[in-house]
Amino acid sequence: MSSPLDHAFTAPLEKDGAFDTYLTVPDSHHVLGTGRAVKVAGTLDGHAFEATLMPSGQGPHWLPLRRALRDAIGKDAAGDEVAVHLTARRA
Repeated sequence: MSSPLDHAFTAPLEKDGAFDTYLTVPDSHHVLGTGRAVKVAGTLDGHAFEATLMPSGQGPHWLPLRRALRDAIGKDAAGDEVAVHLTARRA
């Protein structure tokens, strides 16, 4: 089961945190209505993906990016900008 979501943003890849490579999701607490982990679907630079947004403990959620996703979009360096569009919240 899923519910529609429409949250688009651009964010730089980050590599200095709890995950190997991740993005910070701006306004996530407001958009999602929770500070807990949330499963989502959407696109990264136009490539479809599904993932779990993880709470940072400091406000916004983090979107961990697996190697396969980074390879699909051709980006892996810290600071590389990625266009994200979250389209669904998964149950």
